[in-house]
Amino acid sequence: MAKMSKPTSDAVEVLHRRFYEGKPSRLKNLEEARANGEIARKIRGLRTAAGLTQTQLAKLIGTTASVICRLEDADYEGHSLGMLRRIGAALNRRVEIRFVTIRRSA
Repeated sequence: MAKMSKPTSDAVEVLHRRFYEGKPSRLKNLEEARANGEIARKIRGLRTAAGLTQTQLAKLIGTTASVICRLEDADYEGHSLGMLRRIGAALNRRVEIRFVTIRRSA
């Protein structure tokens, strides 16, 4: 017998049920998109908190403003640990890696 979901009017829950529940490949893609977006937001937040433009940060780490622009794009998937370390060093930060449990829907 199929498990019945409790009715809801929560839009996020409705979208999750419709597009992600029971679809592992979609859930994997969603988690990757969330991670990429989080990295992009952190880079931009650190840069702006330091009062730097993309061009200024690029010069500090020996790259171009277009590379920084790409790194700050939530859709970008090519973040490398080496580049993140260079950005961290330029902003007096260190990169810290954590493994966290993936939230699974019941």
